[in-house]
Amino acid sequence: MIAEKTITWFPACNKADVPENGGVCVKYEDEQIALFHFARRGEWYATQNECPHRKQMALSRGMIGTQADEPKVACPFHKKTFSLKTGECLSGDECAIKTYAVKVENDTIYIGIDKDA
Repeated sequence: MIAEKTITWFPACNKADVPENGGVCVKYEDEQIALFHFARRGEWYATQNECPHRKQMALSRGMIGTQADEPKVACPFHKKTFSLKTGECLSGDECAIKTYAVKVENDTIYIGIDKDA
């Protein structure tokens, strides 16, 4: 039997609150979430804000780009890179980050929290 995910969508912010090709930090309950507007690709991504390398809340300030067409974010302090789609570390380390679903309705950005995780 496959369990269905229960996604809770919360309004994170307005589109204008996030810089093009950059990120912001959004708080949901006790979680800090990094929200990115990858304008060059016309895409939105959300991940945990904490870099797992040194446990610093910094990913929302990281640089976004691509690696072999995979959208990524680089920690601004340690330069570890993570896939914005899967959370996998692209720098060869075994650490990973949590990712969240994102949807845009009108001018509002919603982040989906998996309540079963």
